[in-house]
Amino acid sequence: MSKRDYYDVLGVERGASADEIKKAYRRKAKELHPDRNSDDPAAEGKFKEAGEAYEVLKDAEKKAAYDRFGHAAFEGGMGGGGGARPGAGGQGDFASAFSDVFDDLFGDFMGGQRGGGARQRAARGADLRYNLRISLEDAFSGLKKTINVPGSTVCTACSGSGAEGGAEPITCPTCAGMGKVRAQQGFFTVERTCPTCSGLGQTISNPCKSCGGAGRVQKERALSVNIPAGVETGTRIRLAGEGEAGMRGGPTGDLYIFVEVAPHKLFEREGNELHCRVPVSMATAALGGDIEVPTIEGGRSRVKIPAGSQAGRQMRLRGKGMPALRGGARGDMFIELAVETPVNLTTRQKELLKEFDAESSDNSPESSSFFSSVKSFWDSMKG
Repeated sequence: MSKRDYYDVLGVERGASADEIKKAYRRKAKELHPDRNSDDPAAEGKFKEAGEAYEVLKDAEKKAAYDRFGHAAFEGGMGGGGGARPGAGGQGDFASAFSDVFDDLFGDFMGGQRGGGARQRAARGADLRYNLRISLEDAFSGLKKTINVPGSTVCTACSGSGAEGGAEPITCPTCAGMGKVRAQQGFFTVERTCPTCSGLGQTISNPCKSCGGAGRVQKERALSVNIPAGVETGTRIRLAGEGEAGMRGGPTGDLYIFVEVAPHKLFEREGNELHCRVPVSMATAALGGDIEVPTIEGGRSRVKIPAGSQAGRQMRLRGKGMPALRGGARGDMFIELAVETPVNLTTRQKELLKEFDAESSDNSPESSSFFSSVKSFWDSMKG
């Protein structure tokens, strides 16, 4: 059976560019793959035919020979630039063709790099997390704090190279510095981490005795950290280059400080606002008066209580809340009145309250309105 024209197989014109040929083969490889055409017994043959065509047309010398002599260019030892001829029964050339497209589609995803050559495989150090708990007062004013961070630092004995005496590592002979090795499995090329260098691309013949060849050692460090005013729970502070040291001279990771503001005995925080629940006596709430309330900076503010204030009433103290994290104005503080019922009454106090109660039929409008509504409700139920 005569072979089909390679250009017809891929569906391109004879003057197609290398990029057009590659795109055409991509489409054909996806369209004709046996896994997607399990019900078509001819699919595998068509799939191999497309690979054979691409193997020739992707190579400038083979393509020139094919354009001049057709399929005869690869029969009887004629031209073609050497190598196994297409359709010779083996699958080395076809696998190579499919590998090119596989690299093009998935190489970046798998961290691969086409074109050969050694890559810098020194691994970046891991980022570290430090949980810091501070008081609300510290969140208000900001603070400078020294923290102890466990982690790894660059080995001073080998200057981070991992080799004894600071000698340079050598390129891994197994993967040629790529950090990955490839194995052919049928039509696919599978890429795995190099077992010799563990993906670093380099090996050390004489590892440093201090760090065992890692280029870093475990050590706790003391760091001075500036916590800005206005931070709140969940604030994240990044210290670049203060994380784990990299493997064999790789860049250092970062340190992330996660701030948690502890609950306060007097104040509750909502964003930049503060809330303070202040108990007042029944007499003060009824008659009115002045009270002193605390502020977060440790001072006092005088607040005037209007006569007849009810429990739960709120009053605003402008500019007495928390500062904004990035230099904005301070929020407000809200005072919530908690009218306190007296306890442990003396005999005289009880007598006075009874007298007051007897004279206070018109002094509790909310109570009168409530019980009036209750009476109406009960009457309607009877009806």
